[in-house]
This record gives sequence, structure tokens and C-alpha cells, in this order.
Amino acid sequence: MQFWIIQGLNSLSLGGLLFLLSSGFSLIFGLMRLANLTHGAFFMLGTYFAAIALRSYDGLNIWVTALGAGVAVAAIGGLFERLVLARLRANPLGQVLVTLGMSFIISDACLMLWGGDSIPVPTPQNLQAPTRLFGFVFPTYRLVLVGCAMAAAVMLYLLLERTRLGAMIRAGVDDSAVRFFQPTQDWTPTCFLWR
Repeated sequence: MQFWIIQGLNSLSLGGLLFLLSSGFSLIFGLMRLANLTHGAFFMLGTYFAAIALRSYDGLNIWVTALGAGVAVAAIGGLFERLVLARLRANPLGQVLVTLGMSFIISDACLMLWGGDSIPVPTPQNLQAPTRLFGFVFPTYRLVLVGCAMAAAVMLYLLLERTRLGAMIRAGVDDSAVRFFQPTQDWTPTCFLWR
């Protein structure tokens, strides 16, 4: 019985990772009507940044490192959106080709820089001990991962459904002409979602 419960937890943690990846993709596609094929490549790039930082410098906090890698990749993605994709707004096929090409470039650069082997990162010290619930033993790291995915889902829901920014995002999805009546020329929610 324990085997199946652990497999269920593993499935939930993988599903949580896929949710985190796909939620960004669906928000960008829904708001900007852009099939951002670089989304997964940027996700991978951030993971490599964090893994290399954790392996290179002892004593780094995994959460701070993940946040720093996310900010670095957001900056790169923002530059890509501003310098390349902004010029192709009226050309959906060009956007798909450019994002697919950038995805290949990022993937090949990661392969060239870090090789094709996985880079193991040790589990944080405070998450190494197993958690015991109802007579079962669970890996604490996987429980935290599921919790992070659930927290992200709740925060996305609250952001999109309960804030002014969420109302602006929903309005932009429902009627793209609304974007042009916003007070700023670059439409902040679009920029916020891309990054």
C-alpha cells in the first residue's frame, strides 16, 4: 500500500511541476495570443542557473537561489519580448518561428555549456528528513513541492480573480482592444505576464 501512496505523491509532485510550467504558457497565450514556444526553454535556463549557483557556492539558500534564477530569466525574457517580439506583433507566424528558433538556441546553448547529463542538486537540509503521516512515510521535499504548486495555484487565482491587475488581464483576454485604452503605452499586464 505504501508503494502506491508514494507513487501517487510522485505523480502529484510531477503534476505540480507541469502546472507551474503550463500556467505561465497558458497566461501568455491567453493574454498576448502568442504561442510562446520559448517558455519551456526559459524554464530550463532558470533551472540551470539555479543548479550551477547551488553547486558552485556552498551555503546558498535554495529558495533565494530559485528566486534569483527566476528574476534573471525574467529579465532575459523581458529583453527578448521588448527587442524581438514587440516588432512582430502583427506577424503571428513570425512570432512562432522566432520563439521556436530561440528555444532551439537556448537548448543548444545549455547543452554546449552544461552537457547533456543531469546536474544533481542536494535536497535542502531541512527537507531531507521524511515526514510520517497516518503511519506512512513521505519524502518531505515532494510534499513541499506539492504545497508550492498548490500555493501558486491559489495565488494565481487570487491575482486573476480578486485584484485590479487581474481584472485588467481578464479584460485584455476577453477584448484585446481594451489593452490600447490602458494608461500606459506598453500595457503593464502584458509586460508583467511575459516576465
